[in-house]
Amino acid sequence: MESYPNVRQIPYAPTETADLYPESDGKPMADTDLHYKWIVWLRQVLEGHFAQNPEVYISGNIMMYDIEGPLRTAASPDILVSFGIGQKLRRTYKVWEEGKAPDFVMEFSSRRTYRNDLDGKVAHYATMGIPEYFLYDADRRYLPTPLMGFHLVDGTYDEVSPNLDGGLRSEVLNLDFHLEDTGLGIYDPDAMKWLQTPAEAAKARAEKAEAEAAQLREELARFKEQ
Repeated sequence: MESYPNVRQIPYAPTETADLYPESDGKPMADTDLHYKWIVWLRQVLEGHFAQNPEVYISGNIMMYDIEGPLRTAASPDILVSFGIGQKLRRTYKVWEEGKAPDFVMEFSSRRTYRNDLDGKVAHYATMGIPEYFLYDADRRYLPTPLMGFHLVDGTYDEVSPNLDGGLRSEVLNLDFHLEDTGLGIYDPDAMKWLQTPAEAAKARAEKAEAEAAQLREELARFKEQ
């Protein structure tokens, strides 16, 4: 092994940034099974809807950092959607590395979080320049209305007004969010259909195929009786 005694050794700083940008805030992903159910459901619905667009990144409960360095602030949205950055797996979301803040975030409010969701996070996400911020109260007890949306206008959030059918339009996602008796519903106005998770869609196709097969069997049986 060669050595170069006359070459000045360059000092270096540790490159490990886990202490500055931790991958977890130590808080649970969801406060209750009900919240967890709807967070997972929405993520699966959005992943299925945007599956053919490899540039759409969808995540949730990932630590998101606004600026580089010790003055950074962090948040961990229940759902985030960011266009144009690709679907690679990430350990954290660093705005300066991605080149942009997410385009859409959603929080599932609970007794523990709803005050911060309506106050601190509104200011934080607006400062980050996130175009849309939606809220859903699965318990329907804590927010002024169970489903709320905000659209960024000149650096501040304006509340989204309901459509004639009561839905809230996400201009960023081009989808309508609806309150249903059992929870949330997501409608695609372009395709004119309600969105489902891949598992729900597969079940619906199987049920349709079984119904068609049953109808065919009945028709064959009637034909044989003639």
